[in-house]
Amino acid sequence: MEIVVRVPGSCGELVQGSLAGKPFLVTCPIDCYTEVRISDAIEGIHGLGRKSLMSLERTMSLLGKEEFPFGIQLTSELPHGKGMASSSADISAVASAVSIAFGIPLSFHQILQLAAAIEPTDGTFLPNIVRLDYLSGEIIEYFSHIPTFQISIFDTGGEIDTVVFNQQEDLTERVAQKESFMGKALHLLRQGTDESIAEAATISALAHQNILHKDHLSEILELVKREGALGVCIAHSGTVLGVLWHNNESEKTDLNNYAMRIAAKFPHLTYIKQTHLIPGGIYRII
Repeated sequence: MEIVVRVPGSCGELVQGSLAGKPFLVTCPIDCYTEVRISDAIEGIHGLGRKSLMSLERTMSLLGKEEFPFGIQLTSELPHGKGMASSSADISAVASAVSIAFGIPLSFHQILQLAAAIEPTDGTFLPNIVRLDYLSGEIIEYFSHIPTFQISIFDTGGEIDTVVFNQQEDLTERVAQKESFMGKALHLLRQGTDESIAEAATISALAHQNILHKDHLSEILELVKREGALGVCIAHSGTVLGVLWHNNESEKTDLNNYAMRIAAKFPHLTYIKQTHLIPGGIYRII
């Protein structure tokens, strides 16, 4: 028996905030993954952290199983504490792979509820791009257009614990003050063009500055837009910043070179990699 499941991470969120007091985020899945392998050819548990072990235990309980008779291994391209949905990818990939191994595949809804019970969750394991309540695990809205962005990902430094961040006493009030911006951003998302989606992401990033500040964000935005970028996205409870470009494979090397020049101009930035926005989901490889 051999099962391999992949779940994408994210470059933060396209939009995050609240409307009428209800928190939400809009997913930004990218082609960087957590991969979980379950096999009877390996023994033991390998690579699972605290949250993915919780996912294993809760999935077993949900399925009514007491013993896990296989070997399981988790590997990931996603750093922790940066806002790249590493924990959500780990949790959902483990839950999906374990349920498949027992022949009782969990639904997206079941996995979302399981993930939200462990921590505020990103929904990159949900199909396409979605708006969800990241605290309760409720899917609010699906978006039909998947923009074909290339994304230059930068790290602004440090690490942020999602659980601790969301426990701030005044966070709800500060987020609520930005609801007019969120209404405009959602209107742009529903227009369904690459340009309008990038504009929505940029509005959300700038509106979030007094909640989790990104140094020199306006200057970075001004610089990259002069070079043809569509806008920026951020991790609203993390440290990454993404520059959004039209998709053109022939320009990938140029974008890599340009991204390194951006990092040189703004020394607090560390260039991570060039990636693409993709449809979210749970991908079974084997």
